[in-house]
Amino acid sequence: MYVVVISRTAEKQLKKLSDEWQRKIAGMIVSLEVNPRPHGSKKLSGTKSTYRVRVADYRIIYEIEDRRVIVTVLKIAHRREVYR
Repeated sequence: MYVVVISRTAEKQLKKLSDEWQRKIAGMIVSLEVNPRPHGSKKLSGTKSTYRVRVADYRIIYEIEDRRVIVTVLKIAHRREVYR
C-alpha cells in the first residue's frame, strides 16, 4: 500500500469543486493507495515519475515515489486548465 499525500495546491483546488465532484475525485485519490498506476493512467512526457489520471473532465496530476512508497497529488483541475 502506498501513502497518498495531497499538496496544499491540490487540496485548495479540490475544495473549490462541487460536493459531487469532490466525492468522485476523492474516490480516485483513495484508490491510488492500492494501485498508483490504474488502468487509464498515463505517464506525462518530459518527467521522471509524474502521471495523470482522468475523472470525467477533470485530471489528477500526481507523482509516484516507489522507493518511499508515496504518491503525491500535485494538481486537480479541469482538463482545459490542468496543464497550464
